[in-house]
Amino acid sequence: MALGVLNNLSAIYAENNLNNTNASLQTVLQQLSSGSRINSGADDAAGLSLVNGLAANSAALTQSTTNATEGVGLLQVADGALSQVTSLLDRAVTLATEASNGTLNDSQESAANQEYQSILSEINNIGSTTTYNQVQVFTGSQQGVSIYTGDSSSTGSSIDDLFFAKLTSATVGDAGGSVEQSNTGQFVDLSTDAAGPVLNQAATQGDNIAGSLVFTIKNPDGSTSTLTTSATTVSGLISEINKDGIPGVAASFTTAAAVGDAAVAGGDTGILLTNTNPNVTVAYSAAPAAFEDTSTGETPAAFFDSDAAITTISYVPAGGGDQTADLSNTNLTTQGNAQDAESVLNEAITYVAAQDGYIGAQINTLTGISQVMSTQQENVVSAQNALQATDYASATSNMSKYEILSQTGISALAQANSVQQEVLKLLQ
Repeated sequence: MALGVLNNLSAIYAENNLNNTNASLQTVLQQLSSGSRINSGADDAAGLSLVNGLAANSAALTQSTTNATEGVGLLQVADGALSQVTSLLDRAVTLATEASNGTLNDSQESAANQEYQSILSEINNIGSTTTYNQVQVFTGSQQGVSIYTGDSSSTGSSIDDLFFAKLTSATVGDAGGSVEQSNTGQFVDLSTDAAGPVLNQAATQGDNIAGSLVFTIKNPDGSTSTLTTSATTVSGLISEINKDGIPGVAASFTTAAAVGDAAVAGGDTGILLTNTNPNVTVAYSAAPAAFEDTSTGETPAAFFDSDAAITTISYVPAGGGDQTADLSNTNLTTQGNAQDAESVLNEAITYVAAQDGYIGAQINTLTGISQVMSTQQENVVSAQNALQATDYASATSNMSKYEILSQTGISALAQANSVQQEVLKLLQ
């Protein structure tokens, strides 16, 4: 190779290698100091994406465990109240049995009846004052209390709708309903696929909505109530439905392909309504206008059935209404009335036991869900740690290697620079 000074190629090679060594050394030092193998996308882009996803899963699972625990706390409050009601009913049976005996005089029957009426008043008081987090428990509302658990994905989520029958002297206990699990839903296609105001356009969550959805709810007592949405955007409609807390009903934004709807184009987007409660029906409202995504011009004509909705455990009332005991008109003023009251009291005890049995079953369900969430969270954290944590044995070995290479690189660069000094000898 010719001897010259125009370009010191050896120095350039040494400098480039030294820069690469220093960059690698800085990466290793960062891994050692942070304890994390992946500190930026440059370290491992695919790995960082997976780690971030697992971190979100872990956070959701941790909170889900708390959600389930809070649900158990709510159920235990109700369980304690019903236990007290059972104790009161046992005392009421004792009084009714005593008053049914002909040995009591009028004054004694009156005293027994006064205590009996006090028991009924206390049942009313328990029903109205039993609260959890300052919210009344025994409302009898079909909306119930939704306990959400999941890993931040729709497929890994579930909802347990807790139902608390109304508790008064006129409605003591609750029996006849059943617990059902389902993941059925209905997909509302908001995208247009044909010529019209807009051609082949998928809906977005920012689209404007005209019209309303109407949810008709059949209550355990046989009555019905309705809920009409008022949101004016797709995202607002989804938020409103979820906030209303209708048992077995939830909403999310998704695609037709994700919900398995073969009747429309797979890329079409819309709202998936989880509706696992047979006592809840949904329909389009005719007022103030036909339901329409005004941004795409799509007026959906039908709800498409789907089995991709969030899995929901719901309390389903009996077809003709749940059974409950009415003690409000009973008294112990006469032997005959006391005997009639005793018969109703026996029914009340049976119905309270049925209601307490449902609550106990839900305590076990949520306890099981909490344990599953905890185990899943542990495994997710383990997987995240395996991907992200620094392997100190490997990292310290690399640090030693790069420190040696850094020293040898500096020496090589110095030697490369000194070689060109030999040209001066030719000029002497």
